[in-house]
Amino acid sequence: MATTDSRQTGTIIEPGTWTIDASHSSIGFVARHLMVTKVRGVFGDVEGTIHIAENPFESSVTASVDAASVSSGDAKRDEHLRSADFFDVENYPRIEFVSKRVEDRGENYVLVGDLTVHGVTREVAWDLEYDGTVQDPWGGTRAGFSATTDVNRKDFGLEWNVALETGGFVVSDKVRLNVEIEAVKQ
Repeated sequence: MATTDSRQTGTIIEPGTWTIDASHSSIGFVARHLMVTKVRGVFGDVEGTIHIAENPFESSVTASVDAASVSSGDAKRDEHLRSADFFDVENYPRIEFVSKRVEDRGENYVLVGDLTVHGVTREVAWDLEYDGTVQDPWGGTRAGFSATTDVNRKDFGLEWNVALETGGFVVSDKVRLNVEIEAVKQ
C-alpha cells in the first residue's frame, strides 16, 4: 500500500478510510460580540469520515454536527443560538460538510467543499493542516487534522442582529470556524 508524505510534518499517512473520533475532536466558532470582544463556541456532537486516497489530492471528507449540541459557555446564549434567530435546530438539525477537492497552495493545503448551515449550502475553502499520525495504546492508528475558515453568517441565512447606538452591531457578520479532528484508521 502506498503512503503519502506530508511536507509540513514529514510524517506519513496511510491511504484508506478514517473515522472521526468525536470525543477527541472539536468543531468551534469565534464571532465578535458588541464589536469589542470575541465569543467562542463549540459543537459537541460531530461525526464523519475521511477517505485518504493514494493521490492525496483525490481525498475526501464528509462530516456532520448536531446543531443543538452548540455550547458557548452560557446557557441563555446557547438557547438563543438554537432558536429560529440563528441555527433554528427544530427545522435544521444538522450542519454538514462534503468536500469537493484538496488543493496544493505551495506550503499550504486547502480543503474545498460545500458547507450546509440553516438549510443553505455554500462552497467554503478551509486552510488545512495535517498534524501527524500515531499508534494509539490500543493498537489503532490515529491521525490529526486542523482546519480554519472565515464565513459570513448572513450567507447562510443567519440574519439576526441588533444595531448599537454607538455604531456597529451586537454580533459580527464574520465568523471564524476552527476544526480540530482526530481520526481513527478503519
